[in-house]
Amino acid sequence: MREKILHKSAELFLTLGFKSVTMDDIASEMGISKKTIYVHFPNKTKLVEATTMHMFETISCGIDCICELKKNPIQEIFEIKQFVMEHLKNEKSSPQYQLQKYYPKIFATLKSKQYEVMQGCVIENLKRGLEQGLYRKSINIEFVSKIYFTGMIALKDKELFPLNNFSMQTLMNHYLEYHLRGICTTKGIEQINQYTTKNQS
Repeated sequence: MREKILHKSAELFLTLGFKSVTMDDIASEMGISKKTIYVHFPNKTKLVEATTMHMFETISCGIDCICELKKNPIQEIFEIKQFVMEHLKNEKSSPQYQLQKYYPKIFATLKSKQYEVMQGCVIENLKRGLEQGLYRKSINIEFVSKIYFTGMIALKDKELFPLNNFSMQTLMNHYLEYHLRGICTTKGIEQINQYTTKNQS
């Protein structure tokens, strides 16, 4: 039952937002009593924390699986983006922004964990891109990996990027192109163009 509650809570939080969804909403959607939820989670904050970490672990495992395939580094970045967007339902409710605003401690823990996972993945991607001649030899791997993470966090700031003006899908596409064109060699840019053309057709 605990897993079912986490799954349904994640679905509702991502669709409607952490602030909007109540314990009553989750119980109603699942056709169970609120008491059943409280058996597993003593309050909403504990449920938000457990759901957030559950989503993080699910996405992290998926990213690890993609990275283990050792695909073309440029293709890998686009595939990770697609995987994350599908699992976060394109972030229509700006969940990370709401988490930061209403549950700052949980957000801080999540951000730290995201940083650890992303740093490892991005640094490995950059190293392989350099080896394959796709990324410029002059780039500083540590700097680029930190800038990449910082930019990803900034995209979720709804004061900077209101959802009315920018969909998360559009923001991610622009950001990945910005990131890759900043570090790619001519060979790498040719592959970006091939990949985007292929996936637009």
